[in-house]
Amino acid sequence: QGQLVESGGGLVQPGGSLRLSCAASGFTFRNYDMSWHRQAPGKERELVASITPGGKTNYVDSVKGRFTISRDNAKNTVYLQMNTLKPEDTAVYYCYVRLFGRIWGPGTQVTVSS
Repeated sequence: QGQLVESGGGLVQPGGSLRLSCAASGFTFRNYDMSWHRQAPGKERELVASITPGGKTNYVDSVKGRFTISRDNAKNTVYLQMNTLKPEDTAVYYCYVRLFGRIWGPGTQVTVSS
């Protein structure tokens, strides 16, 4: 049974950067698509970025050119580098993998505010 744990969230000023990490365990990490999602207050959870085992990436339009998803299969970790952050990026960010069931991490809060 898989487990995901996010880290790296926090408070940052507009225009700043953060790097989120998601440590995976309990499954063969290198074989699975991984993704980051976020949920802002009062809004539905949305897909932010995804990455295949081979490294192909996909992004929601609102973060293209600002966010980069990557993975380190040796460390069983997926990352989300977030640059030029905006107040509308404020949300809880979740790591996700689809095994036999849907596996979510507990989330990490990102707040972009001056």
